[in-house]
Amino acid sequence: MNTRFNFIVFITLLVSVVAFSQTDSLKKTDSINGKILKEYKLQQISNSKELKLDSIKKSILEEELLSLKTTDNLKKQNLLQQLEELKNAETNRLAIKRKQIESLKVSAKGYPVIGTFSDTLFLLYNRLGSFSAQDRAEAVSNRLRVLEGDYNFDPKSLKIINSETNTDIVTGEKILFSVSENDAIWNDATPEELAETYRQIIVANFEKHKEATSFPTLMKEIGLALLVILLFSALIYFTGKLFTWTASKIELNEEKSIKEIKLKDYTLFDAKRQVNALLLVNKIVKWFIVLLLIYIALPILFGIFPWTKNFAEVLFGYILNPLRKITSGIWNYLPNLITIIVIVIFFRYVMKGIHFLKEEIKNENLKFPGFYPDWANPTFQIVRVLVYAFMVVVIFPYLPGSDSPIFKGVSVFLGFLFTFGSAGSLANVIAGLVLTYMRLFKIGDRVKIGDVFGDVIEKSLLVTRVRTAHNEIISIPNSTVMSSHTINYSSETVDSGLILHTTVTIGYDVPWQKVHNALLEAANRTEFLLKEPKPFVFQNSLEDFYVGYEINAYTKNANQQGSIYSDLHTHIQDCFNEAGIEIMSPHYRAGRDGSQTTIPESYLPKDYKAPPFNFNITKP
Repeated sequence: MNTRFNFIVFITLLVSVVAFSQTDSLKKTDSINGKILKEYKLQQISNSKELKLDSIKKSILEEELLSLKTTDNLKKQNLLQQLEELKNAETNRLAIKRKQIESLKVSAKGYPVIGTFSDTLFLLYNRLGSFSAQDRAEAVSNRLRVLEGDYNFDPKSLKIINSETNTDIVTGEKILFSVSENDAIWNDATPEELAETYRQIIVANFEKHKEATSFPTLMKEIGLALLVILLFSALIYFTGKLFTWTASKIELNEEKSIKEIKLKDYTLFDAKRQVNALLLVNKIVKWFIVLLLIYIALPILFGIFPWTKNFAEVLFGYILNPLRKITSGIWNYLPNLITIIVIVIFFRYVMKGIHFLKEEIKNENLKFPGFYPDWANPTFQIVRVLVYAFMVVVIFPYLPGSDSPIFKGVSVFLGFLFTFGSAGSLANVIAGLVLTYMRLFKIGDRVKIGDVFGDVIEKSLLVTRVRTAHNEIISIPNSTVMSSHTINYSSETVDSGLILHTTVTIGYDVPWQKVHNALLEAANRTEFLLKEPKPFVFQNSLEDFYVGYEINAYTKNANQQGSIYSDLHTHIQDCFNEAGIEIMSPHYRAGRDGSQTTIPESYLPKDYKAPPFNFNITKP
């Protein structure tokens, strides 16, 4: 449930980051384009008004100039000067307009005029009167579509006529398209040149349509399509046959050329598994080739007919465009990739040097005061994590998309998940490091952690594993080890030895010297108990009816406590039996007359005898 919730949160955050970044980018772009276009439209309206006023004024001046007499030179010169000023103003206006249009070319969007077979003939960028560029493009496309269905229409009947402000492309009495001064400036041509270019494009488009829809052409295209279908059907058929044959060959070679693969004594792949794997690969390759043939055949079929030719470009684009982008991306990323490789190689050799120092310290070839050899490996692990973390920080700016908001968002989200999802694990890791540097125990030590008694067989950053005397493997989290008391039986064994001890309780009637001798003899007979330092006995309690005797002996074999205690107890029984001592804890109900005293004989007088029983009989 937690995994599913984390996944949903991750997807939501990812989509939000992408949407926000894309929306923000689009808003900025649209805002810049809108501002430029708005300023241009306002300037265009103002220029249009000025152009009309200048045109009227120019007409008036030209009429006055024609009406002047030849002798009126002064007024004639004045009129010519005004006309020159209007001409200069027109030149400046065109220069300003050209400059504005050049700035618009960077961000303005063009709208396509669609011809027959959905071909884009040319793009329109400027408005004309109350029509936007998009409205103009749609209107021209609709007019061409109407002419396309008119079988009496002759494309060569298209003509160019200059009007007062525009240059029109007409057919009969209908205006097909008007080229404005702004259109001409946008395409770096005069209105007449641009109109002629558009006329030739339209004529060529209609002639192409006429030729493509003729009966002989259609018969050729249908025949070619049938040929392509037959050819690719045959290729798909023989491809299936080929892979059926290869599948049969694979099955026949089981246990012949296809034999089991062994890794030492382990059978990695037997013959049957290999055959099944090869048959699966055979099937995948077959269907890949079949789908590839179909994918190649469809664009070829679509490309035969003009109406579906664009489908071929779209289908090929699905493969070629991603390949083009991938190739371009890899080529542009090569410098950063080389830098990353150099950084990785550098840090690799740094880690080799640190590993060499670790091995030298571990093998005690290199010594530092206060630094123990068993610290070498955990310290190396810590340093390695720090070095690799630093390497990632250095490499991060060279990763593709590292500056993008989505990359940063995902990084923050993953860090959030790691921090809150690994709180318990981090506590164990820190506890493991503390245990290592505290040197509470090492591998092979006999320890008691809480209620767990056994030998340490593994120490990791997360857990400590102990093997008990019954061969049970118990894993204890390091945080639990830190919070529990730990007894190490092996840490001082090599230098001082571990004292093993056991207690017997014997009645007061047995001399303590005799018990001491029996216990010491039992310790001397026990294997793995040291003769030096000598074993010793403590009388650790004087109870109501018996004495507690504790035998203590040294050993260097802390990990064999179980067998040593068993042998010691066996020898205690033998030695006590040989000495005539009963191992029991007596309880007494004694009458003081007639009962033998419990004081040892060595403390009694030589003529001591137990007092007789006294009976008093009273007659009624």
